[in-house]
Amino acid sequence: MEVAAKTRELSGEKAQRIVEAMRSSVARRGIAGSTFEHVAREAGVSRGLLHYYFGTKEALLVEVVRRDTEHRIARLDEPLARAGSVDELLEILVADLEDSIQNDPGFWVLLFDLFTAGRRNPEIQREVAELFNRTRAHVAEILSAKQTEGVISPRIGIEAVVAFLFALADGIALQVLSDPERDHKDVIAASTAAARHVLAG
Repeated sequence: MEVAAKTRELSGEKAQRIVEAMRSSVARRGIAGSTFEHVAREAGVSRGLLHYYFGTKEALLVEVVRRDTEHRIARLDEPLARAGSVDELLEILVADLEDSIQNDPGFWVLLFDLFTAGRRNPEIQREVAELFNRTRAHVAEILSAKQTEGVISPRIGIEAVVAFLFALADGIALQVLSDPERDHKDVIAASTAAARHVLAG
């Protein structure tokens, strides 16, 4: 896809400013209120540059989520590589999830908004699906290495394990953000136990 190709070629300081401006705008105005005009002004670039590189607001939103997701996964690479047991691995994943929900809820809000937008826009749906596929494939590589090391003995295939873990994380994030006043420790504990059962063989 031409727009996607342009998006992935964008790099450097201007690109980062644009992405950060869109992330900031969505957090304050929501997706509907985050226009190219707002983002261009906040990023200190021309509106035409946003159109040139991204084509559409939706493509820029996907780029924001893509960069955030890749950063989060890359940040987990080293700790997960050191994990010597199922419990250590789960502790790392749960801590990262809780940190992201607490300190960067905008990431999850944008992710869920993009999913909803994808129901109406096939281009967004394709881009989000491609992003999820790349992310799941990367995590599957990590877990496959853990299986080879004997750290985990999954009861189901690695790809199914990854999909299961992502579903748990998405569900927990949705519940916490929907009802922040509630104590969600029981849900997190139950999800962790379910993940342990799947990973421990």
